[in-house]
Amino acid sequence: MKTVEERFLELIQYDTQADENSKSYPSTESQPKYAQVLAGMCREIGLEDVEVDKYGYVTATLPANTDCDIVIGFLAHMDTSPDAPGSPMNARVVKAYDGGDIVLNDRVILSPKEFAHINNYRGQDLIVTDGNTLLGADDKAGIAEILAAMEFLLANPNILHGKIRIAFTPDEEIGRGVDYFDVKNFGADFAYTIDGGEIGELEYENFNAASVVFNILGKSVHPGTAKGVMINAALVASEIIESMPKDETPATTEGYEGFYHLSGITGEVGHAQVGYILRDHDAQKLKNRIEFSEEVVAKINQKYGNIVQIEVKEQYRNMREVLENHMYIIDRAKEAFIKAGIKPNIKAIRGGTDGARLSYMGLPCPNIFTGGHNAHGPYEYIPIQSMEAAVKVIVNICTKG
Repeated sequence: MKTVEERFLELIQYDTQADENSKSYPSTESQPKYAQVLAGMCREIGLEDVEVDKYGYVTATLPANTDCDIVIGFLAHMDTSPDAPGSPMNARVVKAYDGGDIVLNDRVILSPKEFAHINNYRGQDLIVTDGNTLLGADDKAGIAEILAAMEFLLANPNILHGKIRIAFTPDEEIGRGVDYFDVKNFGADFAYTIDGGEIGELEYENFNAASVVFNILGKSVHPGTAKGVMINAALVASEIIESMPKDETPATTEGYEGFYHLSGITGEVGHAQVGYILRDHDAQKLKNRIEFSEEVVAKINQKYGNIVQIEVKEQYRNMREVLENHMYIIDRAKEAFIKAGIKPNIKAIRGGTDGARLSYMGLPCPNIFTGGHNAHGPYEYIPIQSMEAAVKVIVNICTKG
């Protein structure tokens, strides 16, 4: 058997970044290739019904070895964030972290002065980057942990469990992870995404989410004769940004506080575009944020004429509305945590997971920790002991009475 550390270090050697500008599915060629690698790993450890469908979803089965009508699923996503380079991957293990700075390279230092949570792992073994790429623990740690748990159960047939289904999905990082996922064919009664952060996290509520794009059509004329005629779309874009609340951004909010996040801006005199993502745990508050954005457009259009169009897209909803009716799934996870010696840390996700959408597709699906920290950038790290704990939790969920 491979350790979860060995499996993770192998998995992160593949660059599987998603591309939000791509029109294909999966969004990058590397992901379906990676899906075949994962399918091979599933077959290698002895899982059955291993499939890769035309959309790149990997599914497999661990058959039941006892009478049990419940089918449990576990999911993780194979893509990594496009927010930072994904290769070349030069990870290393910091053995028995003793506190203080970890020098990743001559420009990037992982320091407890910035990331105080690293002090929680003194004496543990941390996997870190070389400061040039993200690590990919989000969510290749989840894949490694699921595979390690399945391999453990296969190697210990005396441990009784029902039928287990697993799936690895593409494009979660760009919000398309389960666009074509066949819940009926997956066949689980409920499932868990292994896609959380620090050890102990158990999450069954998340943001309601929408994206807003402001498309601005300017009026471009020669600047020498522009008085009273030119409408500079780039300057109008800056007016829109200035109109948004300054104290409701990701950098100024926490917990259950929602935000407006400027996700991108492009512009010139003739045309500009401003993108925002809107987030709030409360559905009505998210609706209010959308309406505020529309009011900003109305004021700009009143000033300049109808030069701005707004595109609003709902992305995902708070899974709590579904899971409140299935709290036995949360209770099962809590018991698995406690059995593994881990105190459940129930918190709301300041983001979303595939599980949020799956819950509304008929597959109730809360989220469980992987152990990773500082996702989407070169400061990402994961304690090996946290990954080992996640494996124990997965096994415990499978083998509850």
